[in-house]
Amino acid sequence: MYRKINKRLIDIFLTSFALVILSPILLLITIILLCTGEHEVIYFQKRIGKDLKFFSIWKFTTMLKNSENMGDGLLTVRDDYRVLPFGKFLRKTKINELAQLISIIKGDMSIVGPRPLIYNPYSEGIGEKIYTNKPGLTGIGSIIFRDEEALISNTKLNKKDFLDNYICPYKGELELWYKENFGFWTDIKLIFCTAWVIFFSKSKLPNQIFKNLPKVPENLKKAISNNS
Repeated sequence: MYRKINKRLIDIFLTSFALVILSPILLLITIILLCTGEHEVIYFQKRIGKDLKFFSIWKFTTMLKNSENMGDGLLTVRDDYRVLPFGKFLRKTKINELAQLISIIKGDMSIVGPRPLIYNPYSEGIGEKIYTNKPGLTGIGSIIFRDEEALISNTKLNKKDFLDNYICPYKGELELWYKENFGFWTDIKLIFCTAWVIFFSKSKLPNQIFKNLPKVPENLKKAISNNS
């Protein structure tokens, strides 16, 4: 059985291996960040963790200091003026997320799990169910909404309303799906899909592999279609 204790051991092993293999890239990123922008390497932010308890997530710095009090606040849109030049590359390639490997080693996160959000946007009781698992570096919500920034940027609705009332309800269904389908092979498939969509962002492969995913709500379909 893929118990949580075994999942933790796998997390430590794979993350340690990844840190060793990726160390030249991580070192290069560190040097570039030290020499560009505001010369900050790591950005810490409070995120929701297991049992809805907050923790400090590690991320490579991609935005101006105090950006949460500028522009769209906690929302980041495409071509956001607060994003630093090198930060655009890090965000587009998702390399900025690699700093979260440290959060996994610390035990705050897992490789696969629900996305660690800044606040709890889910209906009462849903967040409690979702976050019985540790948040993940990747997960079904992160994969399906890999272009979330673009969706929010292009919406004709109020951006915060679109996120909270259109995207997040479906994202909650996806995270509950993961809880119900929790297992070793589910995690392996999700890790593979994560790597795949980084190179083929428009691919429908995740939906083909996971045929029993919750259907996209009609109101979200309509809102996205109205953006085109």
